[in-house]
Amino acid sequence: MWQFCGVEGTRGARVLVDGDRMPGASFFPDARLNFAANVLKRRGSTPAILATNEDGDSRSISWDELRTAVEKAAAALRAAGVRKGDRVAGIVANTPETIVAALGAAAIGAVWSSCSPDFGVQGVLDRFGQISPAVLFTVDGYVYGGKRFDCLAKAADVARALPGLKQVVVIPVIGSPPDDVSGAFISWAQWLESGEGHASDWPLLPFNHPLYILYSSGTTGVPKCIVHGAGGTLLQHLKEHQFHCDIRADDRVFYYTTCGWMMWNWLVTALASAATIVLYDGSPFHPGPGRLFELAEQSRLTLFGVSAKFIDAVRKSGHTPAKSHDLSSMRTMTSTGSPLAPESFDFVYESIHPDVHLASISGGTDIVSCFVGGNPMLPVWRGEIQCAALGMDVAVFDERGKPTRDAGELVCRRAFPSMPVSFWNDPAGAKYRAAYFERFPGVWCHGDWIRETEHGGFIIYGRSDATLNPGGVRIGTAEIYRQVEQFPEVLESLAVAQDWEGDQRIVLFVRLAPGVVLDDELRQRIAKRIRSETTVRHVPARIIQVADIPHTKSGKIVEIAVRHVIHGREVGNREALANPEALELYRNLPDLRQ
Repeated sequence: MWQFCGVEGTRGARVLVDGDRMPGASFFPDARLNFAANVLKRRGSTPAILATNEDGDSRSISWDELRTAVEKAAAALRAAGVRKGDRVAGIVANTPETIVAALGAAAIGAVWSSCSPDFGVQGVLDRFGQISPAVLFTVDGYVYGGKRFDCLAKAADVARALPGLKQVVVIPVIGSPPDDVSGAFISWAQWLESGEGHASDWPLLPFNHPLYILYSSGTTGVPKCIVHGAGGTLLQHLKEHQFHCDIRADDRVFYYTTCGWMMWNWLVTALASAATIVLYDGSPFHPGPGRLFELAEQSRLTLFGVSAKFIDAVRKSGHTPAKSHDLSSMRTMTSTGSPLAPESFDFVYESIHPDVHLASISGGTDIVSCFVGGNPMLPVWRGEIQCAALGMDVAVFDERGKPTRDAGELVCRRAFPSMPVSFWNDPAGAKYRAAYFERFPGVWCHGDWIRETEHGGFIIYGRSDATLNPGGVRIGTAEIYRQVEQFPEVLESLAVAQDWEGDQRIVLFVRLAPGVVLDDELRQRIAKRIRSETTVRHVPARIIQVADIPHTKSGKIVEIAVRHVIHGREVGNREALANPEALELYRNLPDLRQ
């Protein structure tokens, strides 16, 4: 990958040392590179970034303009006293300024970390309070679903609780003046100019020099701070972009994401393949389900990246994008965040694009990349992820740690470049080892319940710690969701295991379409479909209607948090949820006592 993609830097003679150790293997131990320099190799007046928001405001930033802005940001960070290894954090929206700030930090060897602006004060501090940033970037506000939200008061509260902070830089989004908050706040424009006269040279840094700090979802405790290295992130993303997603120079690459989800980091690196990245900030359903497809048409997107939940929501809305929008430029459509149901594959090919490469992909924040994903040279099989990612020794293990053709744990048996450098504040590596290597020593255990298919592809059934175990038989939640969510009355569902009479029973919660009430007839139809399409063991003991289902900020449903609530246990970090108030809907339900 280093040679094929033309990585700039000094590679050194050694490629892999202690390759049989995991953790402990070392890739390119003699190499030195600069992540920002590799991302910004291209020059010229063509667009590097196309950005738009919910209000329809659009901007185009050329490669030369982006390079100049990043040079100014790097110099301004140096002027603020930021040095190699210092942390730079952002409460930020998906705007060009965020990318400029992140690449400016990378250019001088600082470590970037960000979260979306809808986090509350405690949610931000649960993350940034652990890493002590030197500079904090914040948007003045954001727009979502037609509403405007101010962020400056929240940012002021956060800043007061971060004692090592040197500077707070305000990125304009809604036009709130930073002067109203504190003299310590400086506007984005003033801040960029503060770097005048300071050096903007970008040093070559070790392969594993920290680049990003990402966070586990943290719904059952304070989030883990996962440190990713520059070299491993760059090589892994180049591989996934150019080989798995067929991204080429001048392509238009889009992923619907916030800046608190690893797909934002993944999207930024597409610049290293000389592709134009397309940013959107706002609700994907405002003013209607066609909003992102309008963006795809206007921007002539070649890669359209969304979540499985988004595809299912468009399907249930009745919208048919192929009839309303010209999507002929689209070659690749990627889906992640949760398993993509077979019926969603049908919907994409019937109602979005008949000849697109639909790539269901899966990995995680833990590796800032994918274990399994798409292959443009292989057929797409309905309901399956196409293949293991290149260079990833993916296997399925049973309870005894042996390879199995049945469903089991997703593992990786050999080291790979984008393994975390470390966890923050884990000097001996105990938390890191416990997170991935405790179950099967020397083997990465990812925590997904998965099966390999006869085509060499994979089906993921959900998180293994959320799998259901009635009568000692393990059942993936995705197997149930696939059946339940075929009903037009059901917008969304969530299944958990409830401890019951010395065993477990399955409880299914459903959020129904407006005006629909869960009666015995609908319960019976749901149970009948689950029984006929899966097994009798999959049929829930209780089916309960709820007004809302809790999600993380990146849109993932949180079975474990709901399981804690129905068993009377506390949920450690509600700030990780987009709608934490939804958890109260599950407390003390009469149906759970019967």
